[in-house]
Amino acid sequence: MQKCPGATLFVIVVATGLATWLFSLIISHAVRLIIDENGETSWIIRFIFTILGYATVFLPCYVLIHLSRRHNLHTLGGCQWRLLRLILTGTTSEIVAETDGSVSGTVRPSNSESKSLYKKAISLCYCCAGLQVSYLLWGILQEKIMTREYADGDKTERFTDSQFLVFVNRILAFLFSGIYLLLTHQNIHRTPLYKYSFCSVSNTLSSWCQYEALKFVSFPTQVLAKSAKVIPVMLMGKLVSRAQYKNYEYATAVLISVGMTAFLLGSGGDKKGNNVTTASGALLLCGYLIFDSFTANWQSALFKEHKPSSIQMMCGVNLMSCLFTSASLIQQGGFFYSLSFAARHPIFIMDCLLTAISSALGQLFIFATISKFGPVVFTIIMTVRQGLSILLSCLLYKHHLSEMGILGVFIVFLAIFLRIYYAQQNKKRKLDATDATASKV
Repeated sequence: MQKCPGATLFVIVVATGLATWLFSLIISHAVRLIIDENGETSWIIRFIFTILGYATVFLPCYVLIHLSRRHNLHTLGGCQWRLLRLILTGTTSEIVAETDGSVSGTVRPSNSESKSLYKKAISLCYCCAGLQVSYLLWGILQEKIMTREYADGDKTERFTDSQFLVFVNRILAFLFSGIYLLLTHQNIHRTPLYKYSFCSVSNTLSSWCQYEALKFVSFPTQVLAKSAKVIPVMLMGKLVSRAQYKNYEYATAVLISVGMTAFLLGSGGDKKGNNVTTASGALLLCGYLIFDSFTANWQSALFKEHKPSSIQMMCGVNLMSCLFTSASLIQQGGFFYSLSFAARHPIFIMDCLLTAISSALGQLFIFATISKFGPVVFTIIMTVRQGLSILLSCLLYKHHLSEMGILGVFIVFLAIFLRIYYAQQNKKRKLDATDATASKV
């Protein structure tokens, strides 16, 4: 088969990147003529610019992967092809070693040494405290950055670039996970880097929608919308996968819908504007739920197919997220705006760093909690955290909640706990039935 020379491949990829960049600039100017950049729907412009920025990385990478596979360039020897092998195969080795299929980086209980109840309790308290502190701090600072004004003498201004916050969070998470991988033993990484790009795009877009939504809806509304994620997930599963759900799952989904409706009707005095801003907030929250659901499903597929460890997944996704967000920021001038804002408001630097550090540490605590105590304990801890986030936000930022709004919050969290309880009971019944069948045999 005829080989595609490395120099030719480089030229084609660079030309694709430049053509995509030029096309995105033309589209950007055309969009500015159609939509008011300072209007209530200006987030649509920012969303389009973000997608175009990601395309300047995504399309050249697609061309690189397509041509490399077509001409088998990743099978060539030499140091110059190591990066290409890493992108296409997930390892720089020419022969990928087979493993036993187990997921590394997961803490498994030892058969010879069982932890005492006291040590387990201490470990649980440690994980619970870590999750609560990191994500409560992250939520408070997130709302502060996106909704509060920073003072510069007699002038006050708000920070508006959500993309920069996503970038800072991702680069800190990448550094934390990268250092962890260097300090611990891991199985050979076998996930092609390019496969991380799909969930990376959806992950960054979900975070972008989350930050942008705070410009139009209150933080408690956003938290409850996240709690209602199960509803679109069930609808998607029913339509796409023809999934079957238990009666308690339908009942709790209805309860969550009722709670969300009661909360929204009871927090009418806390709206941030007219019908346009309310619709914008709702659309952004829907975008968050859709992108976040895709991220979870894609990562689940990667775990099944390539079996990376959780930390390897965290590192790979955040690496690709750094590439996408940095390209978008360069194209939009986001770095210049954000650094200028930071120079005028030094406290903003501290807020950004604390937000990124708390987010990265929170992800590490997530992996530790799930590996030691399982997903049910983790879900309960995070549900409590969401309730505390709403309480803290109302106390610190004076959000008004009527009696109906408080009732709505109670109904949503009651539905979540009921869902956890009945899921555990259903799982227990299945295990008992399996044991009974085995004993008969």
